[in-house]
Amino acid sequence: MTVTTAQSLRIAVQDVRLAFSKTGCVTSAVLVMAGTGLDLAVYPDQAPTFLLVRSLVAVATLLLLWVIQGEFGRRHVRVLTLLWLALPQIMIAWMIAQTEGAASIYFVGLHLALYAVGMIVPISYLEGLGFGVFTCLIYVAACFWHAGGVVATGQFVAHLLFTAFSAIICVGCTYFAELSRLRLFALREQVAEQNARLQESNRALAEVKGQLIQREKMAAIGTLSAGLLHELNNPVNYSLMAIDMGLTCPGVEGDAMLKESLGDAREGMQRIQNIVSDLKTFAYQKPGQDAQRPFLLGNALRSALRLAGYELKGIDVPVELPQDTHVLGDEPAIIGVLINLLSNAAHALQAAKREQPRIAVTVVPRGQRLFVSVRDNGTGIAPENLGRVFEPFFTTRDVGAGLGLGLSVSYGIVQRHGGTLAVESELGAWTEFTFDLPRPA
Repeated sequence: MTVTTAQSLRIAVQDVRLAFSKTGCVTSAVLVMAGTGLDLAVYPDQAPTFLLVRSLVAVATLLLLWVIQGEFGRRHVRVLTLLWLALPQIMIAWMIAQTEGAASIYFVGLHLALYAVGMIVPISYLEGLGFGVFTCLIYVAACFWHAGGVVATGQFVAHLLFTAFSAIICVGCTYFAELSRLRLFALREQVAEQNARLQESNRALAEVKGQLIQREKMAAIGTLSAGLLHELNNPVNYSLMAIDMGLTCPGVEGDAMLKESLGDAREGMQRIQNIVSDLKTFAYQKPGQDAQRPFLLGNALRSALRLAGYELKGIDVPVELPQDTHVLGDEPAIIGVLINLLSNAAHALQAAKREQPRIAVTVVPRGQRLFVSVRDNGTGIAPENLGRVFEPFFTTRDVGAGLGLGLSVSYGIVQRHGGTLAVESELGAWTEFTFDLPRPA
């Protein structure tokens, strides 16, 4: 059992003691006052005196209840519980001495208290043993304190033996009750630990599932882009060659509109080449290929901006890069992280409907790592959701708009590179995601 579990068990036992002690105080005070009926029935002449004593004991018990409810009571609940348990026993012993001594009917009250403690009150068996010995001793003292002393010796011995038997039963009951409580609390802690492990396993499985889905998507895009590259390269090259030949014709120089149109067509063909090339770089990686290799983060960022270009239309995206953007890692995976962050920022800006939508991308070198920041002036993230954005399948979008896996997969990718993907946000104002990557030695 770990230290944490042991501490948790002690806290749980203390909470049970506290709850039972509070309830026991009230019950004890009520039963003490209810005994007035017995006084009137058996010893009516002494009933007024006994009523006064019972009232004092009930008030003292309720005062202990008030103490138990505070911080001091929580720390000393064991001692205070034994104290309010002892008060009725002392009162009964005094009544025995004031009535018939060993022949007094009040000795039954001592037995009832012992049985109640053994079966109900959550004290340890050592405390139960001490309470039983205390009860036997005050019974002996009460009988000898009686004005006539111990007159009926046989009755005294019999009552004392019965009290001792009740004390032994009390100890046995408290021992097994305490053992059962400890086992119950230990079982509860084990269940809690198993639940925590199960939740952690479920979280890990969800992350793995998200990564597998992402890999399948990347493999599908890779296959598609490889096919596109093969199928499109030839017609694109033919088109580029035709455009280049057209640009060399003498008549083009004299027609500004034709020259501009051919230039636009050439630029469009080159863009098609770049997009297909970016898709291949982003998604396709041969099995067994080293995923930790140097690459230019600047190039990866430009690829991400081109691939997310449709979502970024109408958004100002200033980029601040250092002179050297070499990093070490998995370039396709990092492009995927950048696309995900840019896409999320674009969606936030669409929801915010800003007049001047802006996504600022900043890369800053610090020691042996490059720190990347993607900050938008969109809707921001609510404080209650800020700690959950990296959870698998958590999303604030409408049903069907996303699985909520992008950020969790991105978090795992950055973590695999020895970095941390973090987020800061102000609701209604801005959101900033930051992550860091290692630089080649």
